[in-house]
Amino acid sequence: MEQVPSIRTTVVGSYPVPDWLVASPSQQALIDATKVVFKTQEMAGIDVVADGELYRFDINHPDTNGMIEYFIRPMSGIRSQISRSDIEMFNRLEGMSFRSEPAGVVEDAIDEGTLNLPRDYRRARSCTNHALKFTLTGPHMLCKTLIDRHYSNREALAMALGKTLAKQVADIDPQVLQVDEANISGHPHEGPWAADAINLILDAAAHCKEKGVHVCFGNYGGQSIQKGEWQQLIDFMNRLHCDHVVLEFAFRGYDELAHFKEHLNPRIGLGIGVIDVKVNTVETPELVAKRIESATKQVGDNRIKWVHPDCGFWMNKRSIADRKMASLVKGRDLFLGLGR
Repeated sequence: MEQVPSIRTTVVGSYPVPDWLVASPSQQALIDATKVVFKTQEMAGIDVVADGELYRFDINHPDTNGMIEYFIRPMSGIRSQISRSDIEMFNRLEGMSFRSEPAGVVEDAIDEGTLNLPRDYRRARSCTNHALKFTLTGPHMLCKTLIDRHYSNREALAMALGKTLAKQVADIDPQVLQVDEANISGHPHEGPWAADAINLILDAAAHCKEKGVHVCFGNYGGQSIQKGEWQQLIDFMNRLHCDHVVLEFAFRGYDELAHFKEHLNPRIGLGIGVIDVKVNTVETPELVAKRIESATKQVGDNRIKWVHPDCGFWMNKRSIADRKMASLVKGRDLFLGLGR
């Protein structure tokens, strides 16, 4: 049996939607495209692959690539037909300037509705025999994009979303389950209740071998949306019932990692971004190895468990994403002295 490297490679989740899938979005085309995404990662040597989230793509919502609407629209208790007054109310909310409209309006108690993540997972699982990561958008991010006319506050809304998503993940068993949160980075004061809602999902994923939480500062058109510092988010991370965190660093640099050595709970493994998805320049393996070395100097030996891109690849061209993944693996191997 092949030995598992001390630092594993993975991707954050999304992959550029192939043009031919957009042109002919049949179920068979989706399955074929998902197999291509898996095969591309496997040939690059990625240790834990992801399905590319191709089934979530919505041409009417390219700004978030389906990471919001895909989850919100099927849920019961949420109206997705948006009125002019809804938009006016949403535009007065703080922190949502990157969206022009709310994802929905909560008018009743939220439940699963027709959302079916176990179906999505089983489709992906049938397309590869490789170790698999399954991703979903977290309750904090989702709640911030909604207008709430039912629950008393954002905390209650996030808990309702967390409970709903918990029902979904209880029925799947990937190697890694990853919850994606791209808004908490700009709102660290919301960390306590955000962590409580996320933990509902993590605790329900009893059949998942490992659980991770991805946090970044946003990636819309190659731009960060949230402003903040990692130091302010460490208390939030320590509250999470996860095995590791998946964090953006290649774009920001590694100086902030100094805060993690002493303050991040040792039970939480570090996933470090070493591929910058906000630029089209393809990193050399030597640069990737240098970034891993820089991060290791900051946090110490054996703290880094994963290396990966800063965020998803969906805004890059496929040729760029593919070469970046190959460099990721070669750079990890170079750092660890692995011969391939």
